[in-house]
Amino acid sequence: MASKKKKKAAAADGQIAKNPKALRDYHVLESFECGIALRGTEVKSIRAGKINLRDAFCRIEKGNAVLHGCDIQPYEYASHEQHAGKRPRQLLLHTKEIRVLQTAVEQQGHTIVAIRAYWKNRHVKIEIATAKGKVEHDQRQDIKKRVELREAQREMAKFNKSRG
Repeated sequence: MASKKKKKAAAADGQIAKNPKALRDYHVLESFECGIALRGTEVKSIRAGKINLRDAFCRIEKGNAVLHGCDIQPYEYASHEQHAGKRPRQLLLHTKEIRVLQTAVEQQGHTIVAIRAYWKNRHVKIEIATAKGKVEHDQRQDIKKRVELREAQREMAKFNKSRG
């Protein structure tokens, strides 16, 4: 019974894929929701969960935002027309948002990374963010904070069990 509730909660969120590497390696400054231009077999592959955002990043090329490194596996049941797995895909953003991204990227050490992909009203949306790379000691501090939080939660659980 509990597994059905978890599945429904995940489906309600609509999340398709996540990029854990982006949150680990970058300080996220500002995020944007954007659409993505896809072909028919790409949508079917995404519905099957065959998308990987691990190395996905965005560039501004000729006034358009283009997603690179997003791997959408070919759809195995396609008859004759198949898409390339790692082809660059255009992101659908307003001109003002593209200008904001362009000025952010022009700063030293800033980049645009894909954070996650999700469904919104039958459309695939990509959350991208302007980000600044973390230094190694920043990553270590983040890991240390997570470990401390986990230990504190464990102690609280033990305390609550012993009380009641």
